[in-house]
Amino acid sequence: MIDAVGNPQSLLLLGGTSDIALAIAEKYLAKRPLRIVLAARPSDRLDAAAKRLADAGADVSTVDFDAKDTASHPAMLDKAFAGGDIDVAVVAFGLLGDAEEVWQDHAKAVELATVNYTAAVSVGVALSDRLKKQGHGKVIALSSVAGERVRRSNFLYGSTKAGFDGFFLGLGEALKPSGVTVTVVRPGQVRTKMTEGMGKAPLEQTAEQVAEIAVTASRADKDLVWAPGTFRWVMSALRHVPRPIFRKLPI
Repeated sequence: MIDAVGNPQSLLLLGGTSDIALAIAEKYLAKRPLRIVLAARPSDRLDAAAKRLADAGADVSTVDFDAKDTASHPAMLDKAFAGGDIDVAVVAFGLLGDAEEVWQDHAKAVELATVNYTAAVSVGVALSDRLKKQGHGKVIALSSVAGERVRRSNFLYGSTKAGFDGFFLGLGEALKPSGVTVTVVRPGQVRTKMTEGMGKAPLEQTAEQVAEIAVTASRADKDLVWAPGTFRWVMSALRHVPRPIFRKLPI
C-alpha cells in the first residue's frame, strides 16, 4: 500500500529499461525500500537495469514484455502481479523512429503506431482491470508535448502520442470511482538513449528532472503535468496559432 506521504511499497515499470522509468524508480527508492517489477524483453539492458535498482536497495524481478504481442499482455500482467499488489505502475515504453522515414515506410509506420498506441491501450485496459480489483493504485503514463498539437516535423510520432495522451486521460476519469489515479506526464525532449544523436531542444530536460516532476504530480494525484511546467504555457499558445502560420514555424 501507499503510505500517508505518498511512498509506495511496489512498482511496475512497463518499459523496464526506460531511462525515465528507472529514474522514477530511484526517486521512490530514495524514500524507502521497494519491490520493483521490470517488464521488458530479455536483454543486456534489462539485466543492467535490474542490477542498477538492486544495488540501490530494491527487490527486483522481471517479466517478459513484448509490446507488439498484445495478446500476451493479460498473462504478462498476471505474472507481474503474482508477487502481490502493485502500488504504482509506470507506462514508459515507446518508439521514436526517424521522423521522415517512418511515414514513408509502411512496416515501420505500423510498428510505431502499434507500440506507441495500440500496445498502450492493450496494457492500459488489462492493467486497469487488476488495479480496480485490488482497490487502489496509481498509474504514471509518460506522454509527450508532441501529442498536444501534431507538427509536420514528426507527425506520425505526434499522432500516436495524441492518442496515447487522450486514452490515459480518459482512463483516469473512468478509474476515479475505483480509487485508482492516473497521472499523464507531458515532457518535451528528454536526454535519454532514445534521443541520442538529436540536437539540443528548447526546454530540454534530463530523465531525473522529468522523474521528479512525475513523482511529485503522482503523489498529489494530479491528472496532468508538463515537464518542465513552462511547456503548459508554450503549448497553450501554440494550440491557438492558425494553421497557415503554424506550418511556417521552425518546430
